[in-house]
Amino acid sequence: MPRKLKIGIVCYPSQGGSGVIATELAISLARRGHHVHLFSYARPFRLSQFHQNLLMHEVEVAAYPLLKYPPYSLALATKLVEVTKHCKLDIIHAHYAVPHATSAYLARQLLAPHVPKVVTTLHGTDITLVGADPAYRPVVKFSVEQSDGVTAVSRYLRRRTLEEFDVANEIVVIPNFVDTERFSGVVQACERRRFAPNDEPLLVHASNFRPVKRISDVVRIFARVREQMPAKLLMIGEGPERMMAQQLLREFKLFDDVFFLGEQEFPENIYACADVFLLPSEQESFGLAALEAMSSGVPVVASDVGGLPEVVVHGECGFLHPVGDVAGMAASVLQLLRNPDLHLRFRDAARKRAVEHFEQGKIVQQYEEFYFRVLDA
Repeated sequence: MPRKLKIGIVCYPSQGGSGVIATELAISLARRGHHVHLFSYARPFRLSQFHQNLLMHEVEVAAYPLLKYPPYSLALATKLVEVTKHCKLDIIHAHYAVPHATSAYLARQLLAPHVPKVVTTLHGTDITLVGADPAYRPVVKFSVEQSDGVTAVSRYLRRRTLEEFDVANEIVVIPNFVDTERFSGVVQACERRRFAPNDEPLLVHASNFRPVKRISDVVRIFARVREQMPAKLLMIGEGPERMMAQQLLREFKLFDDVFFLGEQEFPENIYACADVFLLPSEQESFGLAALEAMSSGVPVVASDVGGLPEVVVHGECGFLHPVGDVAGMAASVLQLLRNPDLHLRFRDAARKRAVEHFEQGKIVQQYEEFYFRVLDA
């Protein structure tokens, strides 16, 4: 029987892909019998119930008048030291190089000579945005190189990291995953008639509504589709671009055809009654929301950037276009909606790809094997 590990997982609690994957990984490892400790400054979005073998450690940061910003990295390092001393962690798995891998490195220095191994998973923003900032670049490179094992969620991100940081480490690609039973397309769906009383096609978008997601393109694609046929748009998430999108919809006189649903704990219910998923992002290191939609049997129309081509096979389970190609994306949406046979073929192919290549159990096993490889090195 494989030995059971004591694993600390550090992540952000938000709805973004890194927090979702880290939390789902923690839950899956706990179900496999490992003892898992989850560290974050708040309860993660996907951790909604009790799980045997899984403990949550909330990192509290004290505010001091002398300090302009609360020292979260130091508070996290202290919590990692405290829990490791008490529970004898074998592995600290940091999701994001800065600040999580940085805090893990500091914790190891405080724990010497009996220290846990550190695994760092790169999710994208830590490399493409934070790492690109000259103020953080040396710290990102140092934190990655001080890790005992490094993974990236796509071949694209691995290549980008090696090109931009010239790190000495081997970087192993372990892709994001999806619970294909949960995101099955046959779960308790939303009441379609509430959004589409005349059975209009339903488009859906899900993100954190940051500028990189190009929310205005989502609106413009929908506007072009509406010029040709009735349709409705479901917007899942919250973020700084929401007000801009609402104003644009008013200008297009389409405000009543779009539903802003906020952050959703169970997006699979919405995907189950959607027809096409839109993701016209400027950058995506993987595209977890697209994968969850595909697992639900929803074809994807997205940008041909970053790691998305590794998830969505163009012309098979979705269509990929250059960033900003609103006309092309709208044309692809219309092609799917006007051709039921094509739409059904894409739905089946999307579901099949998610199950065959990104099923949760298969990918979690890759992480498990990677942990043992790092420990035995």
